[in-house]
Amino acid sequence: MHEQLIGIALVFILGIGAQWVAWRVRIPSILLLLAAGFAVGPIAEWTGIGRILSPDALLGDILAPLVSISVGIILYEGGLTLRLREISGVRAVVRNLVSTGALVAWFGAAAGAYFIVGLSAQLAILVGAILVVTGPTVIGPLLQHIRPKGKAGPILKWESIVIDPIGALLAVLVFEVIVAHAAGSTGAGGQLGGIIESVVLTVVAGGGLGALGAVLLMLAIQRHWVPDHLQNPVSLLLAVAAVVGADLVQKEAGLLAATMMGIILANQTRADVRHIVEFKENLRVLIISCLFVLLGARITAEQLTSLGIPELLFVISLIVIVRPLSVLASTAGSGLARSDKFFLALMAPRGIVAAAVASVFALRLEQTGTVPGAEAILTTTFAAIVGTVAFYGLTAPYAARRLGLADANPQGLLIVGASAWARGLAAAVAAKGIRVLMVDSNRENLRESRMLGLPVYYGNILSEHALEEMDITGLGRLLALTPNDEVNALAVQRYAHLFGRAQLYQVAPPKRPSKTERQNVSRELLGRILFDTTATFETLDDRLVAGHVIKTTTLTEEFTFAAYQTLYGSSATILARVTPAKTVTLALDTAELDPQPGDAIIAIVDPDALFIR
Repeated sequence: MHEQLIGIALVFILGIGAQWVAWRVRIPSILLLLAAGFAVGPIAEWTGIGRILSPDALLGDILAPLVSISVGIILYEGGLTLRLREISGVRAVVRNLVSTGALVAWFGAAAGAYFIVGLSAQLAILVGAILVVTGPTVIGPLLQHIRPKGKAGPILKWESIVIDPIGALLAVLVFEVIVAHAAGSTGAGGQLGGIIESVVLTVVAGGGLGALGAVLLMLAIQRHWVPDHLQNPVSLLLAVAAVVGADLVQKEAGLLAATMMGIILANQTRADVRHIVEFKENLRVLIISCLFVLLGARITAEQLTSLGIPELLFVISLIVIVRPLSVLASTAGSGLARSDKFFLALMAPRGIVAAAVASVFALRLEQTGTVPGAEAILTTTFAAIVGTVAFYGLTAPYAARRLGLADANPQGLLIVGASAWARGLAAAVAAKGIRVLMVDSNRENLRESRMLGLPVYYGNILSEHALEEMDITGLGRLLALTPNDEVNALAVQRYAHLFGRAQLYQVAPPKRPSKTERQNVSRELLGRILFDTTATFETLDDRLVAGHVIKTTTLTEEFTFAAYQTLYGSSATILARVTPAKTVTLALDTAELDPQPGDAIIAIVDPDALFIR
């Protein structure tokens, strides 16, 4: 019991810890998650310490069902993010990637497994089918880390989620044909009939139960059958029920059920499911963290050391030949930008679904003894998983930056509210080469912003369209600077998943008498308060009306920050510091700014109040 308790705790500690460390050092979390699994699995065994964590001993026979349900939940969460609007104009590309592209990937991977690794024709075809899938467990975290602009990101997200049930079904069909052929139980006609029957059952059971789950949840929310605090658990209940129910009818049909349920909910307008999306995002992080640690720890030292040159060349062929050919065949004549095509060709890591399916099939073939050398399925698949995750995880962020699709450390500001002093701050930051985007529903404010040469977005920052239509490339922080405290707080909550709470700022709410404290917005809903607690929207606006100006001052060896404070005294409200390397530090506490020579100080100052203390 103590060993199991320690093992379960270790999975959580390593998984969440790896996510946090990856965020701190700005590398894809998948790499550290796999490394954590290897550290307590094959590497620990290899070095003579013994396997610190054995998933099979820890979870036993429930490991495979647990993985299946977990992947179903991940696909459900992924489906909730699939809006048809985001792939407007490139739906044909997504369709081609999960059909023509999948066929190219299947045959290409099968050819590599046969000619390079030396697997038998049957096993090579099965490995090719398994490796068709990419999956949101790896694509999702990478896209969240890179945040690419343009069409490539939505295409990859759609492909990774939709291809999972298709690839899993393909692998199941190939496996059943191999088993039937080895047993000599059916002829070609019987095998074809079995394939058609499996496809029909998957579509009917998976699609039908997924749609049923979505409809039931919509009705439950719309007609208030379920209280607000139970809507997330009930959503999870229906998703798991759809996955398990479909799997009972046809193997791996549950993945289609989860995906369909999520997509239907994401594209309906009858019930508000945004709070469910947020809950599933948090749940997905936890599930992915645990699954990848278990995945890495499940590999044995013998399997790890058996990998050699053939497996390395096989992985290289997947990256250099198979994926580019798949993308080329899928995007021909699509009009997609060349940079997007390149990025699509540089993103095809394999993940949990491939590992789970390979593990199950290898075990069943070994137990029946119908196909010699079945253990090679697992070794080859894990080589592809580790190799593609490592390669794409390390190169995709760099490639996105080189292609102009992402920034390494976005310093830009998404400024909500284009009042006079907000425009002045934006103009001063933009003058230093930092990207800004002004958002407002007041046309006059935006007209003034355009006259200053600032990019603008007309609309409500809280609308469904804003996040989809705004170009947020290079933007790393949100500044809610409207005179409405409620709008500021809602904007902070709306964009927390995109920027992270550490990068959400707002102007200080006005001080109210204690007798009206109940009218104030709750502190837990607010972003980080800019400047200081006395610098409310009204006070800053009044200062500009009184003749104060927003001024940028560059510090030197002679004119230090101490001299700056002596010159302007208490009349200056420091807004931000910009370094020569174009790094922006927003003023929360003057002591934390630590300005150095060469830095630019942006502040609201009174030009008539200069004095020497």
